[in-house]
Amino acid sequence: VSNLQIPGFIQPWEVDHGKPGRIASALDIMIEGPIGAASFNNEFGRPNTCGYFRTYEQSVRAQNGAEIRGYHKPIMVAGGVGSIRREHIDKNEIPVGANIIVLGGPAMLIGLGGGAASSMSSGSSSENLDFASVQRGNPEMERRVQEVIDRCFAQGAGNPIISIHDVGAGGLSNALPELVNDAGRGASLDLRKVPNDEPGMSPMEIWCNESQERYVLAVSDARLNDFIALCERERCIYAVLGKATEEKTLCVEDPQFDNKPVDLPLDVLLGKPPKMFRDVEHGDLQQPAFDIDSIPVVEALYRVLKLPAVADKTFLISIGDRSVSGLVHRDQMVGPWQVPVADASVTLTDYHGFSGEVMSMGEKTPLAILDAPASGRMAIGEALSNMACAYVGDLSRTVLSANWMAAAGHTGEDARLFDTVKAVGMDLCPQLGITIPVGKDSLSMKTSWEDDQGKQSVTAPLSLIISAFAPVLDVRKTCTPDIKPCEEGSTLVLIDLGQQQNRIGASALAQVYGQTGNVGPDLDDVALFKAFFVAIQQMIDEELLLAYHDRSDGGLVTTLCEMAFAGRAGLQCDISALGSNALSILFAEELGAVIQVSNLNMSKVESILAGQGVNGICQVLGQPVADESLTITHNSKQVIDESIIDLRRAWSETTWQMQKLRDNPVCAQQEYDLLLNNDEPNLFSRLTFNTDDDVAAPYIKKQRPRIAVLREEGVNGQVEMAAAFDRAAFSAVDVHMSDILSGRVSLQDF
Repeated sequence: VSNLQIPGFIQPWEVDHGKPGRIASALDIMIEGPIGAASFNNEFGRPNTCGYFRTYEQSVRAQNGAEIRGYHKPIMVAGGVGSIRREHIDKNEIPVGANIIVLGGPAMLIGLGGGAASSMSSGSSSENLDFASVQRGNPEMERRVQEVIDRCFAQGAGNPIISIHDVGAGGLSNALPELVNDAGRGASLDLRKVPNDEPGMSPMEIWCNESQERYVLAVSDARLNDFIALCERERCIYAVLGKATEEKTLCVEDPQFDNKPVDLPLDVLLGKPPKMFRDVEHGDLQQPAFDIDSIPVVEALYRVLKLPAVADKTFLISIGDRSVSGLVHRDQMVGPWQVPVADASVTLTDYHGFSGEVMSMGEKTPLAILDAPASGRMAIGEALSNMACAYVGDLSRTVLSANWMAAAGHTGEDARLFDTVKAVGMDLCPQLGITIPVGKDSLSMKTSWEDDQGKQSVTAPLSLIISAFAPVLDVRKTCTPDIKPCEEGSTLVLIDLGQQQNRIGASALAQVYGQTGNVGPDLDDVALFKAFFVAIQQMIDEELLLAYHDRSDGGLVTTLCEMAFAGRAGLQCDISALGSNALSILFAEELGAVIQVSNLNMSKVESILAGQGVNGICQVLGQPVADESLTITHNSKQVIDESIIDLRRAWSETTWQMQKLRDNPVCAQQEYDLLLNNDEPNLFSRLTFNTDDDVAAPYIKKQRPRIAVLREEGVNGQVEMAAAFDRAAFSAVDVHMSDILSGRVSLQDF
């Protein structure tokens, strides 16, 4: 989201960035974008437990003077993590004569303009082409499709699906050939059997549209009726398009015109095209140094805490379901007062054990203006330092998803993209021992338009968004950022992977003062980073950490603030040993983390740090105090002495302002005023029984009573409800309303 930062520090809700009908304002996007995303998530029935948010727009030095860099073309990233049975990992061989099926939504005029439309200068395209290019999601259909797939994989070895492939870019024209080609088969298909919501579409449009929520799959004749019954039970659209053939040819017949719009060998269709050759040049320029001499530390702190990329994200988080599935162990909200400062999302594998999965994110997009490869390395570093809060054990168990965004063709950007991909994919990840199996890209991140002032353009910085995933050995050992009370006393320790370089270029501090700086942070020492990760994991395994929080946007002082906010604790710190300049120490966004350690465990922690060779980059900062204030000293001078409550209200001002505009303003004001209340939290649980006791045992004599868990389209939570009844010694049975309406099931049986 673009948000032009000028010396007066104007927020998105204080100025309109665009004219109606031209460019959507940053405020519009901040309000409408999250609502659309949360709505889809809530209807689809998946918990939204991790994310990031950035506003950026700055004038920077360019080849021909100056240019505006920012996000007039916003980025939205959606991804998830799940589990898969071992027998379902590999696609099976598709036998000749197997049925080729499309499952999910009907064909519509979606995605047909593709990159051709999205890459055009805004305003130069036609309305029809723009409409045909916009991806439009249907969470209700996505849910039906997912339920069919769930019913299939739940059969284990009896799964009727032989092979499955999602429909994405290129629509059926890409998915169907890939489905059969992977199995060494061809296919004979009927174009007019494709479910279609817009009958006026041409054969090309039917074949190539990118209508969402669709899969193509193969099912044998012997299991076809079973599969159809599942589709009808879930009221999910499907169509049998044709058969798999021995001959490796794709033949698509069109009875409407009695011809074959596609009839060619698959090796021709999917053969490797000539490699693209692009002759590009580096257009990098040195940006002016960051002038920090006249910046007061306390004023800088309040400005940075109000920057949307740093500030409280409750307005984004609270509109999405964070608990559906009943398997969410760690969402964004942390501690007794539920403050959104979690480093990562952690979920459970099942309802019985304690293994799970962790997902974290990382990005450092403004840094690409100064050093694009460094921005890529920092994105991975941030994702992994976020992930370190969970007990994953070995770093090599991690996999990454890389989302690349760039303005291809813009001066110097192609070379920056090449350099960054090379730095990440061929250098850093191999050294870390991790892979990037999936990702996505958008290479049209420049917006051009014309208004009363003439031709305008805004170009996004090269943007790599990393999502990291890993299995968790024991979710109960997940470490959170909130400061914990400790009778023996505790100590805060900084693990400084930046090794006191304190580089503040492209930082939140630079952004709120309308500057870029010329030198930004980087992941300089891969071996040191790996040693840091191993040390944290060893401390988590031995349960030596009271709190953990990585250093990221806003720098060390933001890390300390967020830990204090979540634990409603005061902190007293001394940063004298970290460098000569307090401002750069506090606001540099170098990699690293702050840990809270009980004084009784300090010797063990020091031993682990020394054993991994990272003790040389560790520094004691201070300790929690009863007084709710943040006090920071540098060279015997007190540089910060602020109330935690005042800082928290500044940090939450973004959320308060957004909720006043979007939600009930009275409720928003009441919630904001609660930050002044320093009483005990109202959110707590005190169990009056032992959760290991079998409470149902005295009542269940011979058999588990059958109970129907009834669901209809749009219902969420049926799986965790069934798990709860199963724990209470019932026999839970999944019953769809279609089962009752069809007479397949009677409620008298429950």
